Formats: sequence, structure tokens, C-alpha cells
Amino acid sequence: MKRILPLLLIVVSMLATSTLDAQFTRYIVKLKNKGGSPYSFSSPLNYLSQRAIDRRTRYGIAIDSSDLPVTPAYITQIANVPNVTVLNASRWLNSVSILTTDANAITTINGFAFVQSVSGIAARIAGNSTTRNKFELEETVTPLPPANGRPSQIMADFFNYGTNSFNEIHLHKGEFLHNIGLRGQGVHIAMLDGGFFSYNTLDAFDSVNTNGQILSTWDFVARNASVAEDNSHGMQCFSTIAANMPGLFVGKAPKASFHLFRTEDVGSEYPIEEHNWVCGAERADSAGCDVISSSLGYYDFDNAIFNYTFSNMDGNTTICSIGADMAAKKGLLVFNSAGNEGNNSWGRIIAPSDGDSVVAVGAVNTSGIPGSFTSRGPSADGQIKPNVSSVGVGAVVQSPSNTIGTNNGTSFAAPNMAGLGTCLWQGFPEFNNMKIVYALQQAGSRFSNPNDTVGYGIPDMKTAFSSLLIDYATSSATITNCNTTISWSSKDVAAMKYEIERKAPGESAYTKIGEVNPLAGDILANHSYQFNNPLVNIAAGTISYRIRQIIDTATATFTALYIDTANASTSTGCFTTATNDPSAVKDLVSVQPNPVTGTTVSLIIETPYAITNMPIVVYDAKGSLVLQLKGSKNTGKTTLDIPVANLAKGKYYIKVFNNQKPVGITELIRL
Repeated sequence: MKRILPLLLIVVSMLATSTLDAQFTRYIVKLKNKGGSPYSFSSPLNYLSQRAIDRRTRYGIAIDSSDLPVTPAYITQIANVPNVTVLNASRWLNSVSILTTDANAITTINGFAFVQSVSGIAARIAGNSTTRNKFELEETVTPLPPANGRPSQIMADFFNYGTNSFNEIHLHKGEFLHNIGLRGQGVHIAMLDGGFFSYNTLDAFDSVNTNGQILSTWDFVARNASVAEDNSHGMQCFSTIAANMPGLFVGKAPKASFHLFRTEDVGSEYPIEEHNWVCGAERADSAGCDVISSSLGYYDFDNAIFNYTFSNMDGNTTICSIGADMAAKKGLLVFNSAGNEGNNSWGRIIAPSDGDSVVAVGAVNTSGIPGSFTSRGPSADGQIKPNVSSVGVGAVVQSPSNTIGTNNGTSFAAPNMAGLGTCLWQGFPEFNNMKIVYALQQAGSRFSNPNDTVGYGIPDMKTAFSSLLIDYATSSATITNCNTTISWSSKDVAAMKYEIERKAPGESAYTKIGEVNPLAGDILANHSYQFNNPLVNIAAGTISYRIRQIIDTATATFTALYIDTANASTSTGCFTTATNDPSAVKDLVSVQPNPVTGTTVSLIIETPYAITNMPIVVYDAKGSLVLQLKGSKNTGKTTLDIPVANLAKGKYYIKVFNNQKPVGITELIRL
């Protein structure tokens, strides 16, 4: 992220000069410092939630002066000025927004020693006559035809998406994340918008309301906790993530927890709404949110003196972009719509999608074709924008009339991508927000050839998951008495599988030597494993083992990847001689008859102890696993029949284990 605070002074100065040209009713009071603050770095719980502190600790983010609230005494002095109402305070910008029509009040505030400047920022008092409809393009919801059920090809999916929702999520292969248990559980998403009309009664939100997944609400315009009576735009955006209507409409992270913040005064457009946006982002941070999904943007205003030029879209100039990048600096994953200006004279992205740490999202349909209205990049400083694209053309949404329909706008592409990003990050909380951003971009359909319309393209969530899994997994290999123990850790569910491959000294290719099935579980989790490989006729040198994880075993969608490679060395080699015999153990393991021509052979195992878990593995002369059995025995001698009818003629080695500890190995000749 780039330096932002000096540029904030430029913005405030620019706004200050504008007060000469218009009569304002709302102002930004920029403060010089946070002197006399009762808050300290040593007691962060006084101004940050435990979740917010935990995020900083997890990702190595220091608590600094920007985290300290605005000095309360400063706010009190401003509030005590006659005819002044304090609206919102921003700790990141160290500023306060106020409402007043009294010029003497402005003079008084300017005279305070702790005040740096007072800048007019809006003329219209919230609730007065409407001058524009910011969301006009995105207000028309087209009803869906009667539901035609769930496509037959997705019967194995966890959710019953219905055709339209499936087409959206399948564009990103996002159903893969849901199927391995990543549905948003435990992740907190803040929605910043212009209102969430009837979110507490509409059908799409039955589940999140019943399950208590909406953790808080706040209206930064009206300054109260009620957001259900305001504009429906935010509600529609919310539905793309949170809906859970089986067979009809399923959102991208329906099991997440949510904070709904109204920062936008829809009937007007002034920079005070940018200030509200930053205050909303700060509240998301302090509440411990992980993700921000915003479908708001700014470039022109009701008073043209505030209008931005394209040169301002450099990620560091506008109020909201400064705040969005600060949110990312605090560890939040920030998604914002790129804008719907593609068909007008502006044509470009709008703030805060220009933020260098913001994921700007463009709009495509379920076939991947961009909407003509989607704002184009790059940013003024040459960043690839939008970063990625998702469904915002014919996007499925909840309508205010309690029906399900479709709507157009990057406003819906952003939460679609935010929901999928939430599920991805749920799987890898060890990685920070910018690692997730890069994984999404790297998985984009145009990663190697980005353009100004869709950016890095449409992310494939299975590809993004794979890249993070490779970075996460670790392995090691050690050799003891001509037996290699390969150990590894990865994340999996029971439906996945591991294959172990080996390349011995003198060999040019890897050979599969065994398989391991994951531990039980249908929600992605970390597990550790070991695999034992007896070394037979292996020359001295370095032996390389690699772990292949099959993350999707279905024939139609089969996906496997090499998650890690481990090397081990032997200085003497491992051969079946009198001085170096891997079968030279104290317990007895033998076969009769040997050589064998029949269909079975008797395996004789003699130990002075019982074995309740006794894996038995058979390797060919190249060390490849050809047969794996399980058994048990009491103290003393036990004889087991081993089927050999399917074994080709040649030499084999049978190894017996007590759990994972080798008991003995014996040679078998098949004639």
C-alpha cells in the first residue's frame, strides 16, 4: 500500500477552498493531533474488539496512532459550540463531520488550537429533496421464470442451488468450496451501502435472521441502528451473499456472519458520504470483521466543485480510497464495485475501486461476457483495474416485493466475488488478506493477459484453492534402517485422497508407491500423515518423494495437484544382503510356500505381543505398492492367507506393521 496521509491533506485543502463558492450545511473538521487521548496502545480493548486485536496479532499488524479514537475532549468542545451537531468521527482520518448553518460556529471551531481546518463538504441536509437517484441503473429487478429445479449434473453438491444460482457460482467453480465445507462459517462480512430495505422480513434472509447471523447494524446517515427502512440497493447486494432458498436462490457465503452499515445518502451525492464510508470501514475493523463488501463509488457530485478528475483515481487521493486502503492495511479483505460508467463519457473506474489494495470487481454474465456498462481501467497510476470480474449482468437478487429476479450492475458483481473470497479465506486463515487477493487474481481467466474490461478475468475458485493449498502444505522424509518415513501436513476432507510417488537414485521419473486416504471429515481441516516406504535394492544417493493430493475424485471434475516434495539420502544403499537386510528384525515374518505358484500364500507372523492394528503391504521389486491388507493377531504365531493370483511373475516384498511401526519384511517369489 502507498503513502496516504499527506494526500489526505491535499483533499481537505481542496475542499476547504470550495467553501468560498457555495453555502454548506455539513463540514469536515480536520484535527491536528490526538493529544490528551485517554486511550493507549497498552489497553486496546478499550477501542478495539478482541477479534480486531486477534486479526492484528495473526497477521503481524502493529497497533498504531491511527487506531486510537479521536480525542473525546476535542469532540466535546466541537459539540458544545452553539448550533453544531456532531455527525461522525473518523479515527483514521482524525476528523469529525458536523452539521451547522451558523457561520459564527465555523469561525469558533476554526479558532480551536487543535483544529487544522474546517471544510464545507455537503449542502443538502439528509432527508431533504432528492436531486438524483444514484442507483437508477440497478433498481429494475426482472422477475425470474418459475423455478425449474436443480440441474441433474449437480446432485452431488452440498447446496441445492437451482439453475440460476448454479450458473452464477459454476462460472467460478465456486461450488467446489461449498462442497468441502467452506460456506462462510466463522467469517464476518461488513456490507457498506445505501440501505437494506426489509432485510429482516424478506424470504432470502430467513436463514441468516433465524440463525442470528446478522451481528450488528448502524446507519451513519441517520445515526441510529435501524437500516431496514432505507433504500433496497444494499439489501439486493446482501442477498447475493446471504440468500439460502434451496432450489431457487443460494448466495455465495450463506453461512457467514454479517454487519450491515448504511453509509450512503442515496438521494444526494456529496463527499460527506465518502467520510461516512470511511467511518463504516473503521467500525467494521473495530468490530472484528474480516471482509468488506461495498457497492458504492464516487467521482461526480451534486455540486461540481467537488468533482474528481481521472487523475484523482490514483488510489491515494479521494477520501474513500484512502480509507479503503487503510482498511486493507488493518488486515481486512476489501471488495468494491468497479462502477457502471462504461457507457457514459467518464467510462472509467470510480473511487474507492482505484485503491491499490482494493479488489475492484467488474461485471460479466454467466457466460463470462462483460456488461457494456462496466467501468474500465486502468487506474490513473496504471494499476490493473478492475482486478477481477464476476456476475453482474443478470445477477440473481432478492427484490423488494419479496420475489427473486435478476438485476444488472457491478454492485452485484462485487458481493458475488466477496462471498466467494470469504469462503476461500475461510479455508486458509493462516494467509493474510493480500495473499488471498493475489490468489484470486492468479486464478483469473486472463491472469497472463489482463485487460481494462475484466482485469485479470474471472477467478476459478478451485484453481485459487489449489495455489493456496500448495503454499500451505509441508512434507519431510527420513531414512532409518532402509525404511523411509514420509511425513506431511495438508488440508483435506474425507472425499479427497493422497498418492505418494518416489524417484530413486538413477531413475529419471517418479513412480507411484502408495496411497493414503484422509481422515474422516466433511469440512476442510488440517491433518498430518505418515507413510512408510521400505527400501529394497536402492543405490546410495538422494531419494525424492512427492505428494500428490487429489482434491476432486469425481470423474467429470477430477483435479489433482502436487502439494510438496521431500528428499532423503542414504549413504550405503539398501540391498538384501547379510550385512544390509531390511528383513533383519527381531520378530519373525515369513511366507510358505516360497516360491509360490498357487493363488494364495501363507504369511507367518510371530511376535511376543498382540497386534490389534496390523497393516500388511506388498511391494514389487521396483518398490511400487501392489497390495494392501489389514489384520490383527494375538500373542505368539499367526498364519494369514495372502491372495497372490493377480500378481505377475517376479519378486515381491511383504511388510508387516504394528500400527505405523515396522514388524518385519519377507521376500516372496511368484512363479
